[in-house]
Amino acid sequence: MAVAQAAAMSFPPSPHMARALDLARAAAGAGEVPVGAVLTAPDGSVLAEAHNLTRTLPDPTAHAEMLVLREAARLLGNERLTGCTLWVTLEPCPMCAAAIAEARIARLVYAASDPKGGGVEHGPRIFAHTRHVPEILSGISEAEAAALLKGFFSARR
Repeated sequence: MAVAQAAAMSFPPSPHMARALDLARAAAGAGEVPVGAVLTAPDGSVLAEAHNLTRTLPDPTAHAEMLVLREAARLLGNERLTGCTLWVTLEPCPMCAAAIAEARIARLVYAASDPKGGGVEHGPRIFAHTRHVPEILSGISEAEAAALLKGFFSARR
């Protein structure tokens, strides 16, 4: 599994990642871990967007990624989200990475890596154990996403 790093390539700013960061800031304002996600259709239109709601709902599975996958599957009437791209501000955890594989997401773009809780580049590396592996790009808006997370957690310590 190859993860393309944005820092090693030249990519223009993404309006979808900018929206995911706005959602992450809204999550922080609501006392949720600041993670935002946007799911786009193959044509680039937005199918669903969300931020973490684990405390609000309360639901340990209410991660931003899970919420957008559920909403898009409901809207499309299909559990397979082939051709779609998931934009998320933090490396997905193992639970979310497994759901991404099950949904047959074509492309995963995430901002900051998560050495402690990630499931893509770190930890169990879920996509090394699945038949459905998305194209993966990391590091888009990484500094901004990492600063948001660090600020959120340092304010709570």
